Amino acid sequence: MPSEKKISSANDCISFMQAGCELKKVRPNSRIYNRFFTLDTDLQALRWEPSKKDLEKAKLDISAIKEIRLGKNTETFRNNGLADQICEDCAFSILHGENYESLDLVANSADVANIWVSGLRYLVSRSKQPLDFMEGNQNTPRFMWLKTVFEAADVDGNGIMLEDTSVELIKQLNPTLKEAKIRLKFKEIQKSKEKLTTRVTEEEFCEAFCELCTRPEVYFLLVQISKNKEYLDANDLMLFLEAEQGVTHITEDICLDIIRRYELSEEGRQKGFLAIDGFTQYLLSSECDIFDPEQKKVAQDMTQPLSHYYINASHNTYLIEDQFRGPADINGYVRALKMGCRSIELDVSDGSDNEPILCNRNNMTTHVSFRSVIEVINKFAFVASEYPLILCLGNHCSLLQQKVMVQQMKKVFGNKLYTEAPLPSESYLPSPEKLKRMIIVKGKKLPSDPDMLEGEVTDEDEEAEMSRRMSVDYNGEQKQIRLCRELSDLVSICKSVQYRDFELSMKSQNYWEICSFSETEASRIANEYPEDFVNYNKKFLSRIYPSAMRIDSSNLNPQDFWNCGCQIVAMNFQTPGPMMDLHTGWFLQNGGCGYVLRPSIMRDEVSYFSANTKGIVPGVSPLALHIKIISGQNFPKPKGACAKGDVIDPYVCIEIHGIPADCSEQRTKTVQQNSDNPIFDETFEFQVNLPELAMIRFVALDDDYIGDEFIGQYTIPFECLQPGYRHVPLRSFVGDIMEHVTLFVHIAITNRSGGGKAQKRSLSVRMGKKVREYTMLRNVGLKTIDDIFKIAVHPLREAIDMRENMQNAIVSIKELCGLPPIASLKQCLLTLSSRLITSDNTPSVSLVMKDNFPYLEPLSAIPDVQKKMLAAYDLMIQESRFLIEMADTVQEKIVQCQKAGMEFHEELHNLGAKEGLKGRKLNKATESFAWNITVLKGQGDLLKNAKNEALENMKQIQLACLSCGLSKAPSSSAEAKSKRSLEAIEEKESSEENGKL
Repeated sequence: MPSEKKISSANDCISFMQAGCELKKVRPNSRIYNRFFTLDTDLQALRWEPSKKDLEKAKLDISAIKEIRLGKNTETFRNNGLADQICEDCAFSILHGENYESLDLVANSADVANIWVSGLRYLVSRSKQPLDFMEGNQNTPRFMWLKTVFEAADVDGNGIMLEDTSVELIKQLNPTLKEAKIRLKFKEIQKSKEKLTTRVTEEEFCEAFCELCTRPEVYFLLVQISKNKEYLDANDLMLFLEAEQGVTHITEDICLDIIRRYELSEEGRQKGFLAIDGFTQYLLSSECDIFDPEQKKVAQDMTQPLSHYYINASHNTYLIEDQFRGPADINGYVRALKMGCRSIELDVSDGSDNEPILCNRNNMTTHVSFRSVIEVINKFAFVASEYPLILCLGNHCSLLQQKVMVQQMKKVFGNKLYTEAPLPSESYLPSPEKLKRMIIVKGKKLPSDPDMLEGEVTDEDEEAEMSRRMSVDYNGEQKQIRLCRELSDLVSICKSVQYRDFELSMKSQNYWEICSFSETEASRIANEYPEDFVNYNKKFLSRIYPSAMRIDSSNLNPQDFWNCGCQIVAMNFQTPGPMMDLHTGWFLQNGGCGYVLRPSIMRDEVSYFSANTKGIVPGVSPLALHIKIISGQNFPKPKGACAKGDVIDPYVCIEIHGIPADCSEQRTKTVQQNSDNPIFDETFEFQVNLPELAMIRFVALDDDYIGDEFIGQYTIPFECLQPGYRHVPLRSFVGDIMEHVTLFVHIAITNRSGGGKAQKRSLSVRMGKKVREYTMLRNVGLKTIDDIFKIAVHPLREAIDMRENMQNAIVSIKELCGLPPIASLKQCLLTLSSRLITSDNTPSVSLVMKDNFPYLEPLSAIPDVQKKMLAAYDLMIQESRFLIEMADTVQEKIVQCQKAGMEFHEELHNLGAKEGLKGRKLNKATESFAWNITVLKGQGDLLKNAKNEALENMKQIQLACLSCGLSKAPSSSAEAKSKRSLEAIEEKESSEENGKL
């Protein structure tokens, strides 16, 4: 069947609009009408029918159009009662006339909306020479490049070439295309021209290439950011990187370098422009990967105690199949260590000839020698990470072979073995930094009596222990085994002990002792004592291993236990699937070193956090994650699918994993019969209450499957997301990267109630039309302490009010500019400046620095529309200024209350006892105290972040005003004054930081 013609140029957009299509016309009174819209053949007016108006009135002159907005970004859309039922990506508005009246329309797909928006913007930008585009595509930079490619391959110089040669040439230019699809395209073109020959002309080659290799969604993006040209210059690219991609410190030279590296035509490289094919290559490159490059190296503080990190851990590492009948295999260790695993398991039994072995005790026929395993471990221990490796030793050996194990480990590992005795004077484990390139043995240990050369300890056989506990004869006693002194002495800071209860552990457990929990036991504790589990894990290591009932070696959900702060959640690396995807994705961060620092709320000695929280986390600012799934590229047929052709009907699921309040899932529509470049164009929004614990999993699936629906997936920690337009490299079911198989997405992260991510673009969004919510302090029940916390109530309200007022002012100016909340302030200023330029191209306002703040003042009388925008701008500056000037004072009050409260921390139990509090009431008082301290610390940090954001905003606004020509720049003194103001803002920022240091 002939393929549907793609949009690959402005000509295509204009032709589509002239043919016309049905659009929904939205009125302010909430009524919606279906109308057929067309563009006049002379390109001078837009018309619609049927209409009660005279035919000459049911039109809009192109010359009257001021602006075209994509999305629901006008008052009509915002106030329409049916707006929620209208797709954001299908809506667009045409603003016209001196009062910026809006014609609000909805297309039947995002693709059609993009065609109208791109075509109209093209016409408006070329209104002075409206027929320029009629010259056609033959003189565009792209066609000039394709001609040179064709001529270079046309060795005879006849202007034609064999179809086979043309197919091979297009495949060289775009390796992802299938040969059959290229041949079909040539047949379509030749049939349309009623040609019988299979030889290809230069024109046919160019036409085929453009139709096959133009991704419409990339074309629409290029036209949008190039101000309706069909290529990007260095300035366009700079603005795209700053305003859309969230990249800082971009210069013209950097942009020219990008153009030189990705532009395919020699002319483009020399003149400094990036056409559609080079831009597509750039977007597909690693420079536009969704994963933050900063997280591809160790980026976290590695000097905290070991118990403050999540640790990449493997269960039954020696298995490469299921635990019921799978053989022991040395490759299990190679795979795990290459994947950055930092905790591996060795179940050691007696072997023949006094040689200890590792084997699956359900399948004794295959085994590997202990010596060969530790030699492999020694070889690969620090290939993927130089941070400490924990050996979880399951000892089932006789005393004689235990001594052989010790000799072999000492010989193979040498001084890598960490055997330093823990210091009783310390309270926490050493840090990963201090333990670099060390191998730590976890196991049972004898009492410190030097005369005891051997003794009995409880067995570490987890599966056998679980079986005993489930048997009807279980009496609570554990099996005992003999342990030799030499093996005991290899265990230092990871001594295995039995968990009893949290009260006993917090009183008597030593910091160097570690408890192992079965999945079943850990789940019960997490549900019954979520806060206690988090507090326990601040100081002690806990290891979770899968239930013995998982005979197929399926995996537990690691997120359930990470939420409780459990550090070592052991996974069956040999079993792929969603749970292993989460584990692999999580440990991609921090350079893949196998250690990930837990959120501070789970590390601070006095803090409140519950793993089962269903709402906002105290002291943490929730963020809104906006994901637009734009398109897919080169989706393969699901591997297990049967009785079906190569055609698939793909759709995409977005899963959010994290604390219970954050877990969510949404899906796109299904695109019928398209695996090469399915266009989804759907936007989703998720609220994330604890970003540091959240992960996003993108899953592509086939809706019309037989046997298998899985196409590919990619899992990424929230903290590793890069904003802007990004390609997501999909992985196969077993976790391998699939070449050329990607999702094209747009990511934006905005504030929900202040604060934001300092390292990312910090944006603002309004929290609906709700009553403002204040984080409340809790009553401890001890008058002395409650009186201190009462002092903090007013400054806390002030802090929240200042942040919210600034955020709302920013959102208001964005709305007036017709921009969505995810837009940056630079985009906002560019839109604002275009409205403040008069017909003779001079600004109607000027940038005036007052006390180092960028105000805009009218140069003459301005219309009401502009007055309204300037009033919103002034409000944003005033609210930002108020926050900047008052933040330190308010924050200091909050910090002082926090310090005053902390002085009672050590005496809390004694004070409670004096007041007659005990048992549950005393625990409740302690919990409320921790909650209040967490709120005070968190709100203080949020206010500090809001001030830094406001300072950065002022700097960016001034730079944007200068670049938009809104300053009285003719005089050098004005330029110098602006420069001094920028320096003053920077100086204010750096002095703030130095003061805090």
